[in-house]
Amino acid sequence: MNFFRGVMGGQAVGPQPSGAETIQKLCDRVASSTLLEDRRDAVRALKSLSKKYRMEVGTQAMDHLINILQTDRSDSEILGYALDTLYNLICNDEEEEQDENAQKQADDLGAQFTDTFIQDPEHVTLLLTLLEEFDFHVRWPAVKLLTALLKNQCVQVQGIILVSPMGVSRLMDLLADSREVIRNDGLLLLQQLTKSNAAIQKIVAFENAFERLLDIITEEGSSDGGIVVEDCLLLLLNLLKNNSSNQNFFKEGSYIQRMKPWFEVGDDNSGWSAQKVTNLHLMLQLVRVMVSPVNSPGATASCQKSMYQCGLLQQLCTILMATGVPADILTETINTVSEVIRGSQVNQDYFASVNAPSNPPRPAIVVLLMSMVNERQPFVLRCAVLYCFQCFLYKNQKGQGEIVATLLPSTIDANSISAGQLLCGGLFSADSLSNWCAAVALAHSLQDNLTQKEQLLRVQLATSLGKPPVSLLQQCTNILSQGDKIIRRGSKVQTRVGLLMLLCTWISNCPIAVTHFLHNQENVPFLTAQISENLGEDERLVQGLCALLLGICIYYNDNSLENYTKEKLKQLIEKRIGKENFVEKLGFITKHELYSRAAQKPQPVFPSPEQMLFDHEFTKLVKELEGMITKAVHKSSEEEKKEEEVKKTLEQHDNIVTQYKELIREQDAQIQELKEQVASMSSQNEQMQTTVTQQLSQIQQHKDQYNILKLKLGKENQSQSNSQGDGSQMNGLQTEEITQLREELEELRRQHALLQTQLGDKDALINTLRSEASQTAEVSTGGTDNTELHKELEALRSQVQSQSAEINQMKTERQELLRRAEAGSSAAVPGSDGSLDAAKMAELESRLAAQTTETERLKEEGKSSSQSRAELEQQLASATSTVAILQTEKAKLQTEVQESKKEQDDLLMLLADQDQKIHSLKLRLKDLGETVDDEDDLDARDQTDDDEDEEDED
Repeated sequence: MNFFRGVMGGQAVGPQPSGAETIQKLCDRVASSTLLEDRRDAVRALKSLSKKYRMEVGTQAMDHLINILQTDRSDSEILGYALDTLYNLICNDEEEEQDENAQKQADDLGAQFTDTFIQDPEHVTLLLTLLEEFDFHVRWPAVKLLTALLKNQCVQVQGIILVSPMGVSRLMDLLADSREVIRNDGLLLLQQLTKSNAAIQKIVAFENAFERLLDIITEEGSSDGGIVVEDCLLLLLNLLKNNSSNQNFFKEGSYIQRMKPWFEVGDDNSGWSAQKVTNLHLMLQLVRVMVSPVNSPGATASCQKSMYQCGLLQQLCTILMATGVPADILTETINTVSEVIRGSQVNQDYFASVNAPSNPPRPAIVVLLMSMVNERQPFVLRCAVLYCFQCFLYKNQKGQGEIVATLLPSTIDANSISAGQLLCGGLFSADSLSNWCAAVALAHSLQDNLTQKEQLLRVQLATSLGKPPVSLLQQCTNILSQGDKIIRRGSKVQTRVGLLMLLCTWISNCPIAVTHFLHNQENVPFLTAQISENLGEDERLVQGLCALLLGICIYYNDNSLENYTKEKLKQLIEKRIGKENFVEKLGFITKHELYSRAAQKPQPVFPSPEQMLFDHEFTKLVKELEGMITKAVHKSSEEEKKEEEVKKTLEQHDNIVTQYKELIREQDAQIQELKEQVASMSSQNEQMQTTVTQQLSQIQQHKDQYNILKLKLGKENQSQSNSQGDGSQMNGLQTEEITQLREELEELRRQHALLQTQLGDKDALINTLRSEASQTAEVSTGGTDNTELHKELEALRSQVQSQSAEINQMKTERQELLRRAEAGSSAAVPGSDGSLDAAKMAELESRLAAQTTETERLKEEGKSSSQSRAELEQQLASATSTVAILQTEKAKLQTEVQESKKEQDDLLMLLADQDQKIHSLKLRLKDLGETVDDEDDLDARDQTDDDEDEEDED
């Protein structure tokens, strides 16, 4: 024990051993001691030396410490010492007084020991197993050690934990620990674990992390809570950011509704602690994660709907209009409200109805715009208000119309400040940032809305007393092109860029606005002068936007102004600027470094006001128009004529196709009618089949009655020796049966008459179908339906034939009965009675004969109907072949159109190659000293000569 006294600071005799020697002896004692107390003392000594001699302890003792973790699991004290020692070796938390080099060395040392520790994944698994120990001196250092490992080598340790059985579940159990220090450090561990690993984030979320974290936030006091609330919010952000699965799980679990109490701030907003500001800032970020524009549109719309229904949006708007809210919280709240309402019509309508608590009440939009055009407000706040206004108008044509309406003469209220007045004031103010923000806001009021672009042309502005009002479009161009004072005020690049973006958005895809712009005789010369000048680096962007504006005037020109048609504008570009130079200046926009930054996301985020040059939606417009304008400028008049001819040809072919489509629609309608008729005939056929079934049942009843009559006649023949009274009774019974039989025959005749009538109706319907088929070309479906009808009629005919056979059989049986009855009556009764029965039988026989004749006639009519159906089928086949021929011709026409397009493209390629060859030959001739007249010069001379001729004629 004297050895340990020396190590721990006791008096020792003789020379003192060095740190490395002491550590070596301690390591030997850990490895060789059989007593647990000796090993525990040695590990305790290593822990005390691990910070001062970090390198030596790490290189010599790490394996021994890991071995202690594996072998001495029964003693929690030595496990705690070993874990603390490993934590001191791997952790990089150094004192602040150290310089950068010392900190870098410490970081490198921690990374080196981390790599050594995780070379064997079983070591990390061992730590996860130790987390199950409830002893505080084991569990807490194990949590801290795992956190340090994740900080140094996050990806590798994440991979080991991910494949470890129940690894994430063991870490989630830390949140349920009753000891706050372990729970809080467990939060820090889970923060490191869930960084940039979607798989682990999903597992943690499905381990009920949302429920536990929200419970902790509520227990700690929500936004008024301490650092623990901040840690929970950071962990929630890790789980939800860029993870659509967890976002959907969070929404489906109704956790959005539990966020509303976070933002219920009191009326007294004077005391905001730094921790509360941090907590609310993170809470607002958490809301924005759920409705971020980078999420899928369906998921964002669903979350926006939930936030409105649970009252979260209303609560955020309350903070927005409250007083005493810190500036950074107000800015983040504006950004959050912006994304909650972006693209959601219901939320946008609610936001439009929000009023500020002022006297008189003003709309929230007006109050926010007042901050945007006020140059004394913070820059980030003004950017947030602009973003909120953009989100309010995003895909909201109703809101766009309301904003533009505040500028129209009929809706202006002199007693109140409107959004349109604020935007116009900011557009023409002396502050360049206000100019830019107002121009972008007005551009968003016109985005993808042709109606509002035309309505804004009606806006008139009073510039000064005694002068007539000018249009808003004219005033914007005046700022760019006229007046020394106006030019000085608009000379800043930011102001000019904002106005040019507004003009480009305004007149794009609006030929009427293009005509209004070109009607001012000074606009086109100003644009050409700006583009053709050789200006500095700062002015290149202005030149590019002027080129874009002029290109829009060409592309969307309806040639209504004779002096500024498409062709004349292109000739002007070719003479004054040059096509290649024009395209080069147009490309300056997309090459600007701030263009790509603005194109990344909708929110305007700029480090300084001077870099606020591009709008996100405008970058989309540039990307869409740049290629189209380049093609339009390079196209010659002949190419445009050819394109127009091709368009006319295509239109003709489209008309033919349209005619065929209409014909097919008519045929479909006719086929549908025929199907309905076939359906009605099928129902009639079913009714007839039912009738036939009833007749068959009646015939069977007749057979049964005949069988009974046979039996009775047989009994009468056997009892001929009976008395006269008995014979009279028998004859009376026979007379009643014959009367009943006569009635049944009458019923059968009526049924046959009904059948004949139905067959006549079907013949008339068949004639109608035949006439319709001769007028329209039916498709094969109609033929199939008639074939089925023919089959049904054949079945009906066979039933009629079987019925007639049965009637013939009945006739034979009746004749036999009559013969027997005559023989019995002649022997039993006087002659008068026999003659009476014979007359009745003769009458019955004549009726049967008539019925047989009617059946034969029905057979003949069935044959004639089958022949007429055969003719109808032939006509349908011919109509089907006609349709096939028409379809073949249509396919040929389409093939010819495609071939003509391909030939035109080949000719264009050949012309381009030929022009290039001619150009190269001209260059060679010029190099050789030959004089060559360019086509451009010849055209210019021709144009000059034509002008001189016109002047002479005048």
